[in-house]
Amino acid sequence: MSSENTVPDLSDDHALAAWLAEAAGERLLKVRTEGLEGRELKDAGDRAAHELLMQLIAEHRPDDAVLSEEGPEDTGDKVDRLSADRVWIVDPLDGTREFSEPPRDDWAVHVALWQGGDLVAGAVAQPALGETFHTGAPPVVPPSTAPRPRIAVSRSRPPAFVQALAEELDAELVPMGSAGVKVMSVARDLTDAYVHAGGQYEWDSAAPVAVARAAGLFTSRVDGSPLVYNQDDVYLPDLIVCRPELAERIVAFVKQHGTD
Repeated sequence: MSSENTVPDLSDDHALAAWLAEAAGERLLKVRTEGLEGRELKDAGDRAAHELLMQLIAEHRPDDAVLSEEGPEDTGDKVDRLSADRVWIVDPLDGTREFSEPPRDDWAVHVALWQGGDLVAGAVAQPALGETFHTGAPPVVPPSTAPRPRIAVSRSRPPAFVQALAEELDAELVPMGSAGVKVMSVARDLTDAYVHAGGQYEWDSAAPVAVARAAGLFTSRVDGSPLVYNQDDVYLPDLIVCRPELAERIVAFVKQHGTD
């Protein structure tokens, strides 16, 4: 990974997204060594990564707006974001629970750029793996190596309907933390799909979806409609990310059976 003190050519938004995610990831790895535990570790990680990302974005893209999970919006910030041409959508620490349970590695940093109505760049860092997946050099998704489909689900709150979906597809469920880690698991051939309807916000999926799209994966809401970002209401509760060959069957199942 790049060092926070080694700045590459950041004129390219893809490179900047990757560098920002890596820098925040390195900061989080340092926080993990400071002897904190539980809630103190979670709060320290959230705060350190958010503050670093805000500092670096202000330095390198001072005219851009930011939507961060850890940056509560007042009315002025929301007006600026909704009228801006470019908005960085970031989750400084996705998978806070997993981050607070060393040596777990299924947590991530999300950095995405929205411009002109859609996501145009993104990066997902998995710092404990030393990996950053980004739109500048999208992951090459290998052919599936599994004899039956694998669906990534939350290790703590798996939606009930996904069990029925797994039975329909003859799939196995693979629990893991962090939405970003789940999406990247599809790109890495650790799973074949991630289907979620338990409630999320724009920062949970923006960067992972940007990378997944660049890698050629299918992305949508659970009803097959497009994922739309930089909205007034940032609640974006559901998504599908999967290999293209599974998309039609998954969407059809959800349309027929719902997610209740």
